[in-house]
Amino acid sequence: MSPDQIASLFTRPDGTYAFARWERPIAPVVFGVKDETLATIKGAIKAVTATAGHPLVETDPELGANLMVFFFRDWQEVADLPGIADLVPGLDRLAPRLGREAADQYRHFRFEEDGAIRAAFVFFQMGGALADMPAADLGLTVAVQSLLLWSESAFRTRSPLVAADAQVTVHPEIAAVLRAAYDPVMPAIATDPSHALRLFARMRR
Repeated sequence: MSPDQIASLFTRPDGTYAFARWERPIAPVVFGVKDETLATIKGAIKAVTATAGHPLVETDPELGANLMVFFFRDWQEVADLPGIADLVPGLDRLAPRLGREAADQYRHFRFEEDGAIRAAFVFFQMGGALADMPAADLGLTVAVQSLLLWSESAFRTRSPLVAADAQVTVHPEIAAVLRAAYDPVMPAIATDPSHALRLFARMRR
């Protein structure tokens, strides 16, 4: 990938550059799936965090779980979840609009005082194309899109996953971005587009 292509992954519609990664270990919890599916999804999340070189733990000492993933059939289910407005402010009012727009996923991040990712809440409406996606692929998608604060258009025209040797995995270019982003010498947050040049340099090593 070129520096400009990397920069586009973190450039907002207004042209500002906004990058953030996790500092604390990730403690995931998944709702709305069967036990066997849960194991597959968590295994996929573990594989992606290992690719990035970031730790995965059972429990966050402060938050308990800091990556919460919800699978459901209808956005109204989300609006009716007890306490959802406390977890994701405004989602109880936003969910009906997401339903009308036929959205199949939504993400909400919380941030540390320094701007690093503190928690992520991921919602998948299991209709349409998502209904046919294997659990492992869903887990990879959850992990990739939650590990960094990507731009809204980062994966609009390309998937972060790729099929290779009859197996779906993280696209090598996206895996390289993840590894570079989590290099210990790299900052947890960045607002200057020159950060993309630093990622580019790390990816070429």
